[in-house]
Amino acid sequence: MRPTTGLLALSLAALLAVSGCTHGNAAEDEATSSPSAVEATSTEPPPSSTGTPAPPPSEPGSTPPPPPPASKQPAAKDRWRPAPGVTWQWQLTVPVDTSVKADVYDIDAMENSREVVQALQAKGSKVICYVNAGASEDYRADAGRLRSATGKENGWPGERWLDVRKLDVLLPVMADRFQVCRDKGFDGIEADLVDAYTHDTGHSISVEDQLTYNRALAKLAHGKGLSIGLKNALGLIPQLVAEFDFAVNEQCAEYDECDKLSPFIKAGKAVLHAEYDLDNAKFCPTTRRLNLSSIRKNLKLDAPRWPC
Repeated sequence: MRPTTGLLALSLAALLAVSGCTHGNAAEDEATSSPSAVEATSTEPPPSSTGTPAPPPSEPGSTPPPPPPASKQPAAKDRWRPAPGVTWQWQLTVPVDTSVKADVYDIDAMENSREVVQALQAKGSKVICYVNAGASEDYRADAGRLRSATGKENGWPGERWLDVRKLDVLLPVMADRFQVCRDKGFDGIEADLVDAYTHDTGHSISVEDQLTYNRALAKLAHGKGLSIGLKNALGLIPQLVAEFDFAVNEQCAEYDECDKLSPFIKAGKAVLHAEYDLDNAKFCPTTRRLNLSSIRKNLKLDAPRWPC
């Protein structure tokens, strides 16, 4: 779940081959090669090995057309992946307190500017972009685009569960939201409420429906060069740990479920964990043993934070 306080709001780097070398960046890995120079000793083009005439050499000084891109999917090695044990701050209210010492900040996508993201990154922090992917919020500017997919209220003011089976409705909206995250310079995404199949949403959502939607969200994020965390959804971890870059969890200690997050740790991926109602002394020994990145927060997710 997420407290809210107000309105929320790849590109692919073009790579050109130079002298037969390959070059990559964080948005995309492509390989191109320039054709070798041909010294013309005859006015006739040389025959090819298949007997089909080879194309004539380029005119001196001309630039050959670039080959088609090899792939539109950024390489996994280029995405940021937080490692187990990182420190983090989770604040969904504004203004964000940028003075907190943490390796990772998780803040709202729409209510924070590119300048806030840059300020946090300038001091060495990575920044996660909070996006509600499982419920409509009537105070968001794009809420009307989701109206045909809404169901029951989910307990937070102005929010209704989304029918995750309606990919044609939801994915274009999520793609636009993820693009906002990319444009503002965020490093990753927290997609909230991706466990609708465990709730009374007003929709008949199966495990397979949820898996299909969650995988589509991961593909969207990765397509924009962003990492993405699996939020709660403990029952889906075995199927999705390979496709998500970290986990975000609420209250696993309170419900004695933290062991279920171990596949992320074993895969070298951080688990960003928060408790609301337990004193640190009651959960920190367990979560330290499991190597979770644990903090206690107020339910409204304002600035105060009590790390283990």
